Amino acid sequence: MVLTIIFLSSLSALTFAAESDIVRFQGIIMEINFNKNLMIVNERQLAWNQKTAINNEKGSPTTFDKLKPKSWVYVEGVENKPDKRIMANRIYLLPKYIDGKEKHLYPFIK
Repeated sequence: MVLTIIFLSSLSALTFAAESDIVRFQGIIMEINFNKNLMIVNERQLAWNQKTAINNEKGSPTTFDKLKPKSWVYVEGVENKPDKRIMANRIYLLPKYIDGKEKHLYPFIK
């Protein structure tokens, strides 16, 4: 019984540690480099790979060619501190800045 409690508590500690590096924010694309799979959003360097999902404001899948400088995006990713960049898991295209009053219209914004 004691071993079970210790095991479960260690798993929950690992979960909290993993979630601490998760980053969620919205911002404007300042630069984008499709050759290197990099972009700068709100002065943060962001990378993506083949696992990164890109969606429109309704949550439907779309393509990377829709990403353009000065476009608003919402990003979910993991911060990679040694590289000082964020690896994006999901990128959502937004029509504009979404304030607190409008967040309920976009269920992916947390």
